[in-house]
Amino acid sequence: MTMHPSLRKFALTLHVTSSVGLLGSIAAFLALAIVAITTADDGALRAAYFAMNVIARFVVVPLAFAALLTGLIQSLGTAWGLFRHYWVLFKLVITLFATTILLIKTALISEAARLTTQTPLPHAELKAAGYQLAFHAGAGLLVLLLPMILSIYKPQGKTPYGWRKQQARSA
Repeated sequence: MTMHPSLRKFALTLHVTSSVGLLGSIAAFLALAIVAITTADDGALRAAYFAMNVIARFVVVPLAFAALLTGLIQSLGTAWGLFRHYWVLFKLVITLFATTILLIKTALISEAARLTTQTPLPHAELKAAGYQLAFHAGAGLLVLLLPMILSIYKPQGKTPYGWRKQQARSA
């Protein structure tokens, strides 16, 4: 089943927008994590963790789900299919992996934001959380570049299902 060209373009626009937005919001999150681990100013530390929590909950997580959902719609509604090409499957697995790690890390993000409400600030705990969050944000950016690269280059390689579908169409 393929989508009408105008619907396919609309779905592609939503997918690219959510994917690029996800990359940008993770980059902003990473910048705040770096501020959190490098600042000596308690006000900046509190603000960084507060903003990281807001960005994660209201921007990163929704965009991750939007990218995942619109990617599924794209694959199911186009000739590429979800199970026909390895690169499409790899994109799905990478996005599912990244989204799962993100959901696991939201608890740490919330806890770090909660810790900033304490007086005095638990600097050691906040630094440890900040290093972990900076690492995961940086790794997340690198991991999420892979689906983008796969989308652009579309490497050859059909799955066994893709070969059967191609043979059935040829026959």
